Amino acid sequence: MRLLLVEDDNHVAAALSAVLTRHGFDVTYARNGEEALRALIPESDGFGVVLLDLGLPDQDGYEVCGKIRKRTSTPVIMVTARSDVRSRIHGLNLGADDYVVKPYDTGELLARIHAVSRRTAHEEAAQTAEGLLHLGPMRIELPTRQVSVDGSVVQLTRKEFDLLALLAQRPGVVFRREQIISEVWQTSWEGTGRTLEVHVASLRAKLRLPALIETVRGVGYRLVAPAT
Repeated sequence: MRLLLVEDDNHVAAALSAVLTRHGFDVTYARNGEEALRALIPESDGFGVVLLDLGLPDQDGYEVCGKIRKRTSTPVIMVTARSDVRSRIHGLNLGADDYVVKPYDTGELLARIHAVSRRTAHEEAAQTAEGLLHLGPMRIELPTRQVSVDGSVVQLTRKEFDLLALLAQRPGVVFRREQIISEVWQTSWEGTGRTLEVHVASLRAKLRLPALIETVRGVGYRLVAPAT
């Protein structure tokens, strides 16, 4: 997932960028509101999440959030030391999707990023015409849980379909192994890693698209949309 980090403190930004990168994020760093808005101009849909610090040197963070929301639907998570309820309500009313108060636990921040990402993915899926996903020669019917390749139906198990649907709803996005296990198997990562690997191998074989699901070493998997 591409993530836009808006933070004026270089030390904080460097430390947080390192953590996010280790967890599979492609981080773009903006030091102020103007840089953040410029980053969103050419490819407003290129970022999965914006982490927006409110204490910016050039513009009020709330003002920046309002401008972001006018030009893109990319989820925004406000990060600030302002913990009072009125500030939180104001941020959410401006269009922020979540609000994290400093100092925060890194694990909680990662969980909130993924929670916002999941909500966005579900909303995008709901907006897909008739619940259909077309990826090259592959067609996925979400309501009927049917998959076909070049017009031929492919029989998948329940978990195989759940895994494929999760990846296919956000092509190109890297899903961490822990996240996939949590979403598909509704359990923790421990002891389930081999099960995930087996299901990925099975999908590659059944769909006869070996390059469809790419392994991102040390992180997880992503779906590479096949050519039509």
